[in-house]
Amino acid sequence: MEPKRARDLTNADVTAIIGKLDFGSILSHTSVSQLAGSSVVLDVRRRRFVYHADDPADSLYAIVHGRIKLCRIDQGSEREAVIDILSEGSLFGESALYSTAGRRENSAVAYANSRLLRIPAGDFQKGMAEDGRLHDYTFRLIGQRLQHAERRLADFALNAIPARLDRLLADFSDRYGVPEREGVLIDIPLPHREIASIVGSTRESVTVRLNAMRREGTIEFVNRRILVKRPESLVHEITLAT
Repeated sequence: MEPKRARDLTNADVTAIIGKLDFGSILSHTSVSQLAGSSVVLDVRRRRFVYHADDPADSLYAIVHGRIKLCRIDQGSEREAVIDILSEGSLFGESALYSTAGRRENSAVAYANSRLLRIPAGDFQKGMAEDGRLHDYTFRLIGQRLQHAERRLADFALNAIPARLDRLLADFSDRYGVPEREGVLIDIPLPHREIASIVGSTRESVTVRLNAMRREGTIEFVNRRILVKRPESLVHEITLAT
């Protein structure tokens, strides 16, 4: 049977979707039903924007399937700084809960064909007020995002490109890694220009460093993905760098 298109989903379908999400699984059936009543499911094709910087910050999103890239794009040069790549189950767009300007500061782009749940900020805030579990989950999420941003800032200030790249590969091995006989496969496509945007470098510099790591036997390239052969060596190098 072909999967239903987003516009064909019933309220029962949306309720079931929320119940399987990370935050939905901890909520009461009443809370889930209330969120389902106001939420909308969207199908977003790869490379399409979910929202742009300066769009109204009026909703939160959850990734039902796919991956989303959070980024900031300089209007003058169109250079892109990648903030993070989020996977299935992740909640994003939480600035809608606290933005004083009511506008997005960053952009969100589909990194792969994705299905998203869009939840109006007002209804989400109401859910937080009525269910302490959603309140606690959301503040833990915001705290984790803040810690991630602080680590990135310190990384840029204290470490050179090789150490930043090592940290990125170690982080993605943990978040997206699939154990293989020869190491850990980072199971998302990572073009060199994308990596450069994350670590604040150029595509050429990243290519040189990755090729050196391949010659050293630390990584291998497998179908546009990176196999980390010795993840423990990255952790060791990061410890020395910090």
